[in-house]
Amino acid sequence: MLSDDDHRKAAEAILTAERERVPCPQLSKTFPGMEIADAYRVQDLWAEARIAAGARLAGHKIGLTSRAMQMASKMTEPDYGRILDDALFNDGAQIRTDLFIKPRLEVELAFIMGEDLSGPGCRIYDVMRATEFVVPALEIIDYRTEVPRAIVDTIADNAAFGAIVVGGRTIRPFDVDVRWIGATLSQNGIIEESGVSAAIMGHPAAGIAWLVNKLAAVDAGLKKGQIVLGGSFTRPVDIKRGDVIQADYGPLGAIGVSFV
Repeated sequence: MLSDDDHRKAAEAILTAERERVPCPQLSKTFPGMEIADAYRVQDLWAEARIAAGARLAGHKIGLTSRAMQMASKMTEPDYGRILDDALFNDGAQIRTDLFIKPRLEVELAFIMGEDLSGPGCRIYDVMRATEFVVPALEIIDYRTEVPRAIVDTIADNAAFGAIVVGGRTIRPFDVDVRWIGATLSQNGIIEESGVSAAIMGHPAAGIAWLVNKLAAVDAGLKKGQIVLGGSFTRPVDIKRGDVIQADYGPLGAIGVSFV
């Protein structure tokens, strides 16, 4: 484990990179002894600083939900980060590209909690019971450190969260089979990616159950009204200024955004 002073220095490096839009050196190189527990502590300190500056915790995101991404990162489980309210966008938004360093975009589902949920022992059906709404969502991911990155770099960097865009049709969790929600992702009129929500650990609520149990280890949980991004079911698409994005979820509607 790193010292408290090193944790603070690492968090400040992420905050500075985020503020100046210039990636910092990989924390895994600056602090070679960094472990996963250290990385989450750095993320905690980053979030505390952002909240002290006026942001509000709006929910959580889950990453590395596909087996392929876990193997590439030499992980055996997902990771998680925080969603802050100053990174929430709605369908139709014109999003400034200069808010990010190297943005990429993924297709996901967002779960809106209808009641508090805590672990341990949380399962998929507990998540479904506690969820009030499910809504189509896009996640913008971004890196505040240089690449290539170790898993501790990603976790410390708020699991690469950049922003969230919500839109389309809001449903209740049992209105449809949420395992079989399909979507296509078009960039400037060309379909670049497609996928189905069962690709998220077999069920899009599975990652949320994992998150709840993981948070229980630090005496935390999900709160009523929070939004949780369950993980991507497409590969990320690189974004640049001038791009127009359309994610078509079929019966669940669509999300359209442009980057300026």
